[in-house]
Amino acid sequence: MARLGLERSVINAEVLGRTVGRFRQADVVLPTIAQLKDPSTIPASVQEKLRAVDPDGPHPLNLFRVHWFNDASRKGLADVPEHIELPEQLTGVKARIVLLLGNRFPMIRAHKVLAAYGCLIPRIASGEFDPTQHRAVWPSTGNFCRGGVAISRILGCRGVAVLPENMSSERFEWLEKWVVDPTDVIRTPGSESNVKEIYDACAVLDHDPVNIIFNQFCEFGNYIIHRSCTGAAMERVFSHLANSSANARLAAYVSASGSAGTLAAGDHLKQKFGAKIVAVEALECPTLLYNGFGEHNIQGIGDKHVPYIHNVMNTDVVAAVSDCATDTLFVLFNTTEGRKYLIERRGLDAELVSKFRNLGLSSLCNILAAIKTAKYYDLGPNDIVLSVATDGAELYESEISKATVRYFGNRLDAVSAGETWGCSMVATTVDHMLELNRFDRKRIFNLGYFTWVEQQGVSLEEFNARLEQSYWDGLMELVPAWDAMIADVNARSGAASVLNA
Repeated sequence: MARLGLERSVINAEVLGRTVGRFRQADVVLPTIAQLKDPSTIPASVQEKLRAVDPDGPHPLNLFRVHWFNDASRKGLADVPEHIELPEQLTGVKARIVLLLGNRFPMIRAHKVLAAYGCLIPRIASGEFDPTQHRAVWPSTGNFCRGGVAISRILGCRGVAVLPENMSSERFEWLEKWVVDPTDVIRTPGSESNVKEIYDACAVLDHDPVNIIFNQFCEFGNYIIHRSCTGAAMERVFSHLANSSANARLAAYVSASGSAGTLAAGDHLKQKFGAKIVAVEALECPTLLYNGFGEHNIQGIGDKHVPYIHNVMNTDVVAAVSDCATDTLFVLFNTTEGRKYLIERRGLDAELVSKFRNLGLSSLCNILAAIKTAKYYDLGPNDIVLSVATDGAELYESEISKATVRYFGNRLDAVSAGETWGCSMVATTVDHMLELNRFDRKRIFNLGYFTWVEQQGVSLEEFNARLEQSYWDGLMELVPAWDAMIADVNARSGAASVLNA
């Protein structure tokens, strides 16, 4: 693999010159990673201009909203990233389970737009990617490619989405509105679990030098920006929560594996607070847990391989969650009969129930894994478990009817609502969990050999370098280098006048 996103200096001045010209013409300003990590450092002039910008439109200034600190309107800044704390009444555990809300991000209402930006930045600022000539190809199971297409549109270049044909219809409806050409949406066979088919399609596209592949599973920008920005957002939420509990402890960080980008925030939280890192996958495709395979419907988490940017040797636990649980809970949380049951029979606060609209399928997966983690470690009221709600229910409306037919005979009633509560929530146990020792970690690490060395051409030396934590810590040295390159691009394009006008 020739491209892993590790550039720290300009490699093509001619290309960069054309990029600067494009940005000057289109008034494109690139935010630094430091600004996305702490949006309070974004110039006041930009923040003021953003008030008039539609957060769902392809406006260049929306790049300055690609962070965790957007408020509920997504037009202003929140002091603390928007989050939901789940009560014991719902989870059945005393630990405080808290999810940051990914649907506060602009344009795609999912946090994967942050990963897309992180992958694009080193290519843009180094002159490797030419927005005047290249096509940006975004392989994904849905949200990463939407984020990539959104940013590509802002930069005035073609963004190509490569995703399985059986993903939610809402993903395709969004893409059809944002791509430059209908042929820029490429549907591969299968569904959530068919990642290799995405790779195969990208291998064909890669023969054309016009196409630049942004593979989130091996792009270190994905890891770096999440460890930096998502890690900082998690830290801010924890500090906020700790103010109400003198003995608060960050016990664990839980995240579905997917591309493993979001998992990188765990490296920050473990380094600073000693939090356990829990990687989650679908029970129907237990690759990390059992060297297994299969198919599932927890849309948003890829599988059947170990992502190159997964810091396996720093992962503490692998947990599996069934898509039967996430599918049925999604129906329970998003139908009139289900919400009625939760409020009237389970006594949940109506305001809390209304917030469940912020939870997509992978969010529910993370909740169940967080509950399993709390039970496994016997966590108490001073223990905080942090996780992510990648996206909201609005991306999966079409899945409600499918799941209702599949599990409830086309109708959810009070009885089936109670059964779902009992089977999918109350009955959550510590089964299908593995606390990793070094041998377990090495086993999972070794699984990656077959994808990355044998299939994708990574050298054995490069592959094995990732065994050491120093390798991953060293990657963070790229952040100031990238920010300096971004500042240079902005200066050359005349961005300072845009920012201050």
